[in-house]
Amino acid sequence: MPSPDVSTATKPVEPASRAVTDRRRHNRVPVVLLGRFMRATKHEYPCKMIDISVGGAALMAPAEPEMGEKIIAYFDQLGGLEGNVVRNFAGGFAMQFTATAHKREKLAAALMFMLNKHEQPGIEARRHERIVPKSNSQSLTLTEGLTIACEVVDMSISGASIVTPARPEPGTIVKLGNLNARVIRHHERGIALEFVDVQNPNAMRRYFG
Repeated sequence: MPSPDVSTATKPVEPASRAVTDRRRHNRVPVVLLGRFMRATKHEYPCKMIDISVGGAALMAPAEPEMGEKIIAYFDQLGGLEGNVVRNFAGGFAMQFTATAHKREKLAAALMFMLNKHEQPGIEARRHERIVPKSNSQSLTLTEGLTIACEVVDMSISGASIVTPARPEPGTIVKLGNLNARVIRHHERGIALEFVDVQNPNAMRRYFG
């Protein structure tokens, strides 16, 4: 079944000349990436990206968000993507990104890197392996210098999900153990973090068990 056309699904009705220009600027790229997304209710669900442009993306998901609902989707390869639902289809939905010009430039660069790396029209990218540490007790240091205990739900070489009562704003730099990380989003039990630097998998396994 052909994937939904995000380039047309993510834009309101516009004059034909403008729509053609936008489609050229926001070329769709077939992509298969596994991730998670959070609804406005703060509930999280797994999802699978099937195509993307710098303007929006189409995701397959078990939950159907409302039209116009704010969504935050997270993929290890691309980080956090914020936007609004602009279309529902069988088994998923399309979202239009709400991003600054700088964020769109970074996304375009990441997509170009992935395309060049695979040297093919589509991408089948593996999500960074997530592990559950044997010892999930860890420390979280906030910007105020306050260090509190937390629990690691799971982690990969690029980020972690932790249980904590703390709710630093998305974008805040914190420290998980000795690792600098950026808060990506909140979830029901705590926060999701993206490490400032991608970690060496062997060193990470030794450190977290």
